[in-house]
Amino acid sequence: MRQRMQWWKWLGLAGLAGVAATGVVVARAERRRRAYTPEEIRARLRDRHAEATAIGAVGTPPSDEPA
Repeated sequence: MRQRMQWWKWLGLAGLAGVAATGVVVARAERRRRAYTPEEIRARLRDRHAEATAIGAVGTPPSDEPA
């Protein structure tokens, strides 16, 4: 019986460690996202829009590989 309780304890600790690690990853991504200035965000959106428009005009996405 004691061994079974110990197994659940380790499983619970592993679950808590997983939740904490996920929180760290989410917080880091949020800080990275908020680090952009509004001008940088606008420039990135314009670049993405231009790329999407170019793909839509040609019909296929650009490829780095030679045909």
